[in-house]
Amino acid sequence: MLNKSELSGQAIPESAWVKSSFSGAGSGGDCVEVAKIEGGRALRDSKNPSGPKLFFTNAEWSAFVEGVQADEAGLV
Repeated sequence: MLNKSELSGQAIPESAWVKSSFSGAGSGGDCVEVAKIEGGRALRDSKNPSGPKLFFTNAEWSAFVEGVQADEAGLV
C-alpha cells in the first residue's frame, strides 16, 4: 500500500482527470476533478488545474464515498 508522499509523488496525465458528475452548467464553473492513480485518488479544482491537489489512499476514498452515499454530512 502506498503512503501519502508516494501518492503525491506520482505524475498524473491530464487525460486521467474526470470532472464531477455533479458539476453541471448551473454551478458557475465551480467544479472538482478526480483522477484514479496507483494506490488511490487525487482531487483538484478544475478552475486551477496547476494548483494544489488532495490525495487519498484507496481506503480513505472508499470511506469518503460511503459517507457521501450515507449522507453522513447531512447535506442531501
